[in-house]
Amino acid sequence: MKAIKQELEERWLLFQNSNDAIFEKLDKGGVNFYCGFDPTADSLHLWNFIGFMVAIHLMRRGNKYTALTGWATGMIGDPGWKDAERTFLSMDDLDNNQKAISNQISGILQNLKENLWENFKFDFVNNKNFYKNMWYLDFLREVWKFITVNNMIAKDTVKKRIEDPNKSISYTEFSYMLLQGYDFAHLYKNDNTILQIWGQDQWGNLVTWTEIIRKKYDWESYVITWPLITDSTGKKFGKSEWNAIWLDKNKTSPYEIYQYFMNTADTDVERYLKMLTLIETEEIDKIVANHLNKPEKREWQKNLAYKVVEIIHWKNEADLAVKISEFMFWNPEERIGTLESLNSEELETFKNAMWGFRYNWENLFETIVKSGLEKSNSNARNSIKSWAIYINEKKVEDFNLDIDKEFLENWSLLLRKGKKNFRILIK
Repeated sequence: MKAIKQELEERWLLFQNSNDAIFEKLDKGGVNFYCGFDPTADSLHLWNFIGFMVAIHLMRRGNKYTALTGWATGMIGDPGWKDAERTFLSMDDLDNNQKAISNQISGILQNLKENLWENFKFDFVNNKNFYKNMWYLDFLREVWKFITVNNMIAKDTVKKRIEDPNKSISYTEFSYMLLQGYDFAHLYKNDNTILQIWGQDQWGNLVTWTEIIRKKYDWESYVITWPLITDSTGKKFGKSEWNAIWLDKNKTSPYEIYQYFMNTADTDVERYLKMLTLIETEEIDKIVANHLNKPEKREWQKNLAYKVVEIIHWKNEADLAVKISEFMFWNPEERIGTLESLNSEELETFKNAMWGFRYNWENLFETIVKSGLEKSNSNARNSIKSWAIYINEKKVEDFNLDIDKEFLENWSLLLRKGKKNFRILIK
């Protein structure tokens, strides 16, 4: 196995580190490290997935990952690069989000542990437990004493809000970095956690936390950051036309993630393959060479899309995403055979991927309008007249067609307008 620094550099997963000595420790194994997530939503998103990949490479070398969900820090809100104060979440929302994120992380890591046959070591903590019995005066003595206000206001994220007369920062958000710093100090003292990993935008806070540990315990801790990513157009990674790409399948389906990566520009795919999959970098170079010979086959994108979905949602969902994609774009002559072969769970996935719905004995025109393929009955009539409407891949010519009799044996039906507008109906 490659040295961890070489691995991260080759995969574009290393931006900064506080001391090169950490890499020798990681290569030997036995290092406890962590990454934190504030439960501001009930799911992580694709940008967080980059951190997962860094953690996986560290775990593969025998190091232990602690996933910290920041209930306490979530109560305050990271000022980050925001222009204004965040809206507070209720305690119930924070509890629900914290549980959902922990379950999500656990599911992904268990999947990897089982499929890679590697004994990943990981654990979960909630920083709510760090503070629930702490007095405010204790916090002043334990944390504030070690960090100066001069240091805090020098941070770019704070300075921007202080210097702009049209903006401001509350004492609450100003204190956010102290809570994060104490998280690290607490894990260092109680679990010998010596390393934190996070994105490059947190560098200023990260090195502040190592300073707290140095002053409190007279010992060195370490930080590693991964780069912030934009695509070749400058758009933030993990964003799409429908906004954030979530890791929760109920918010963003595995098929939507698959299509997001299938639409990746050639100029971005090699980088994403190295960052977001576990394919060896030498194998990726071969994939790149094959793709350049026949770019129309989109081998880069297919490998990337499949492997990312497989890590997040397991092999069955990745296979199903491929099947949906082929159904819509690659094998039109096999569509009905594929549809007939689906079980009820797969049908539901297909229906959701193609904005379908459950049929409720609507007539032909009502069905077309309900599907969203046309806005009115008169428009639906005109589309039928122009032979643009298909049911189960047969052109619709009869205005009085009884849709109820067109359903396949597994109670499904394919409605299509033109070449690319599909709807799956389930009876």
